[in-house]
Amino acid sequence: MRPKKVILCIDDNDQVLSVRKFVLETRGYRVLTANTAEQAIALYDDGKVDLVIADLVMPHCNGNDLIQRLKEIAPWVPAVLLSGSTKQFDSASRADAFLPKGASSPQELLERVRTLLVRKRGPKKSMHPHAAVQASA
Repeated sequence: MRPKKVILCIDDNDQVLSVRKFVLETRGYRVLTANTAEQAIALYDDGKVDLVIADLVMPHCNGNDLIQRLKEIAPWVPAVLLSGSTKQFDSASRADAFLPKGASSPQELLERVRTLLVRKRGPKKSMHPHAAVQASA
């Protein structure tokens, strides 16, 4: 049996977070949740996260800034930005995908997650960045 993909969901609204976690877990994903940027960064550092789903508008940190910080740690991990206030994708965003809250169905979120996990970029987490350089030398 292959290991479950791990998805980190960040939202300051507990009810929204709990529904999103339920939807993803019933499709076989392992879901970590965080209400703040600090919690998200701690979970991101501790575990092997395969995908991030972050709310744009949160107290003390917006989702775009949080995704920027997480991508500095592991740039190959895809991220989805969700927003109830913005209806279009900001090209300056570091997120790999954008979905408007309330205007997108759970099926759209699941399809976006599946697509991003299939085309997840970059080296495997176990590969040290210098190992590729030494192997080609």
